Amino acid sequence: MDADDDLDALVERVPIGWSRHVIDGCAWGISRVERAGGATTLEGEELGGTRRLSANVWRIASGTRLRPCEMPAEQVLEVLRALPERD
Repeated sequence: MDADDDLDALVERVPIGWSRHVIDGCAWGISRVERAGGATTLEGEELGGTRRLSANVWRIASGTRLRPCEMPAEQVLEVLRALPERD
């Protein structure tokens, strides 16, 4: 993860539940589920395309950890970075 990234801030860009976003001109559907114990599940797909997003984010005593599911962390971060910041 890039030193300039704040993982918690990137995750906060995704509203809880399902939401639609436009990333690089392509429509995406992304869901965020908050789980007990400080875990977040992120899942998404490019609507009408082939790109996917799947990861868990764990908030533990030593910090926030990204655990992508069957894809490189950079792929997850690329999508999160492309989302606009929420008010």
